[in-house]
Parts: sequence; C-alpha cells; structure tokens
Amino acid sequence: MEGTMIFKRKAYAQLLTWKLQYANNYALLIEGAKGVGKTTLAVNFAKNEYESFLLIDFSNTKKEVLACFDDLTNLDLFYLKLSAVTNSNIEPYKSVIIFDEIQLFPKARQAIKHLIADGRYHFIETGSLISIRQNLKDILIPSEEMKLQLYPLDYEEFLQAVEPNKIAILDKIYQQKVAIGQDLNRKLMKDFRLYMALGGMPQVVEAYLNKKSFSQIEVVKQNIIALYLEELYKIDKTGALSEIYKSIPSQLSKDAKKFVISKATNKRSSKDNQLEQILTLADSKITLTCYDVSSPSIDLVSSKRLDKFKLYLADIGLFVSLMFGSGHGVDKDIYTKLLSDKLPSNLGFLYENVVAQLIASSGSSLFYHTWNKEQSAHYYEIDFLVPCNSKLVAIEVKSSRIDNHSSLDAFLVKFSNQVKEGMLVSQKEYQKIGNIVNYPFYLLQHKLNELETN
Repeated sequence: MEGTMIFKRKAYAQLLTWKLQYANNYALLIEGAKGVGKTTLAVNFAKNEYESFLLIDFSNTKKEVLACFDDLTNLDLFYLKLSAVTNSNIEPYKSVIIFDEIQLFPKARQAIKHLIADGRYHFIETGSLISIRQNLKDILIPSEEMKLQLYPLDYEEFLQAVEPNKIAILDKIYQQKVAIGQDLNRKLMKDFRLYMALGGMPQVVEAYLNKKSFSQIEVVKQNIIALYLEELYKIDKTGALSEIYKSIPSQLSKDAKKFVISKATNKRSSKDNQLEQILTLADSKITLTCYDVSSPSIDLVSSKRLDKFKLYLADIGLFVSLMFGSGHGVDKDIYTKLLSDKLPSNLGFLYENVVAQLIASSGSSLFYHTWNKEQSAHYYEIDFLVPCNSKLVAIEVKSSRIDNHSSLDAFLVKFSNQVKEGMLVSQKEYQKIGNIVNYPFYLLQHKLNELETN
C-alpha cells in the first residue's frame, strides 16, 4: 500500500522530539489508516537518525521471529535469537527496532514494557485498528508508549511534493493578508482543487507525480477503498461498518443535522451498538467523527453529544471517488469539471469534508454546534469549532457565495464571551467582512498552523 517515494512529513519533527526527549522511556506508536505512510516514515527516520535499525513486519514474518516473544525472562537470549533469525546485526544503544503492523501480533506490543526497561534499543511501532477488541484481547497495554497520529498528506505536505515553489507564495499572501485579485485567486483555488481531486494518500500522490492519467489514478484510489471495505468486513461480517463507510458522502450531501446510522444499514440497532460502530470506525482512522456540542466553550469534550455526530472521510480524494464513482470508478470528465469548478454548484459537503480533514491533521478534534431558530422549524449551524487559547474559533464553510452567513452572525452574538474569531472558509480571496474574516481554502492550512501554535 505505501509508496516508494519519500515525502516530507511534518511528523518527522515529532519523531525527532521523541528520540531526543522520550525514547529512553517510551516506545513511539505511529497510528494511522493503511496506506498513509507509517512504515515509510518510520524506516526513513531510522535510516537517517540511527546507526542501524531492524524492521520486523508482522504482516509478513517467520514463525521463528514470533517464537522469540514466547519468553522474555532472559533478554540477552531474546536478542541473540532475534538477531539470528532475522540475520541482523544492530548496535545496542545506537539502534532502533521497528515493529510494523503491530496490531497483527499483540504479544510484541505487550513486550514493550520489558524491552523499554532493558534500555538497549529504541522502539517504534506502527499500526492501524490498534484499539479494537480483538487486537487487545488477553494482553496488557504498555504504559511505556507514546502515540503519534499520522494522517494523509495535508495541503502543505501535498504542495511540498507536487509544487514546492507555491508554499512561499502562500506564505507571503498569508503574512500580508490582503486581497490578491481574482486571477491569482482562481489559479490558487485550482491548485487546491487538485488536492481535493487527488487527496493526500501517498500512493495516489506518487501516481500523479509519475504522470499517471486520472483514469489510472482512479484505479489506485478504488483499490484503497476496496481494501478499507475488506478490512471493515473482517471486523464486522454483518457488513454494517462497510455500509456506514460507503454512505458518508451521500449523507453529507443531504446537509442534515447529523449522521443517521439506520439510513446507512437499513437496520435498527441499540445506542450501545451504534456507539461501538462509530468508535470502531474512528479507530480505523479512515473516517473522522465530528460531534455536536450542547454548550460551546473551551471544554468542548465535556459537552459533546455521543448520539449526535457527523462523519467525514479521512481523505478528500477517496471522498471524491466514493461520491462520484460508479462501478468502474470516477469518469475522467468528473476530474476535469472538478478542477475547473464546473461541477454542480451545491458542493458545500465536498468542501466541508476537506476542511474537516485539514482540521484533524492539524491535531484538533472535530466539533460542531446546532441550535434552533426562535419560533421556527429551521436551525443555525456552525460547521466547526476549534479551540484557541481559552476561546473558540467558529468556522463556517462556503463553497461559493459568502454574503449569507447568518449562522455565524448569530453564533458570534449568542456566544460572544466564548469566541476569539469568526471565520468563513470559501473560494473567495481573503477579506474582512465586519467582525468576520474570510479565508480562501488554500490559506486554511496556514491559519490552522497559527491556531495550533497559539
């Protein structure tokens, strides 16, 4: 699944911090969906930052390797056996051992406690579906473990791979925060729509850089979707998880207050069962869950409603393929129309998903808020709430027009004490509209970076 190209990832800096400050006391667990580049990142880091390393891939390893973990009472003997069966010669106190796809062999994860205490090597684990029940059965989860969440490439990482010169241009525009004119804005939005069309899965970006056609790229994306559906079916043979995943784009397109599981599965189920399904999907890292909060404040987690949420896909490129694909994938004309902004005008749900992806990849959990209009059956909705210092940034996503932002206006009045800033995110160039600031989609990553550092 993971490509051979080495993409510059922001997570690399987090690995450096781990090595310098925490690696003697903690293993690093890199979590993420299949295909986001976990193994590539770990191996690249090991090659650059250590004298030697050992990669053990639990999806494809010898029984003799697995047998080494049967007895950890004598770690001298353990490492002697491990070195012999892997034909490796790694230097103590100068090397790292990578446990790849560790969810497939939980016994190795349990061993981390003893291996870290021994202190001879640093340890990096990679895995997906880490927390589902069958991958935790009969093992003790080590407390000597730090976690790093790896997502598909965000927009800056994508640009670094395909058009690195554009990053400096966007940096300058963001610093100046002035209108740049419609011509340049249209060009930069077209660049962003390329990101929406492709997404941030390394294998897909690699195919684009290798000058594959959109038809060929679509095959890569459909293969990833097929793999995800297969993984979900292994977890839940009723097919409910697969149906929920496939229904995400269509439910978002209806602009409803929340995701309705029964509409995806055509089955009624208990609240406990529905909660378990959503938590399992969240653990797969292929979806993003955005919870409605009953009381917007800096403590969003305490007021989130477990029974009211929206679901997004973790990669916008896969969203496009799932939304517009037929039995043979997405027609190349769809890609052409998306890049030229000639798809049907009501594509707010598509832009909403890419905003959710960028917020999540910046390290923030996803929350939104709805409340009823007075003496009306209609309601207001703030698409996303992001904490910043001790206040909130309220975000409303617009695919086209920005003159109607009644929900954001009402929110800024009702929760004035809680709000640091009201934001529109749209295809329009940067501008201030009263007490609201409009950011074009291509500057959203910069804004999120700023919020993250504050």
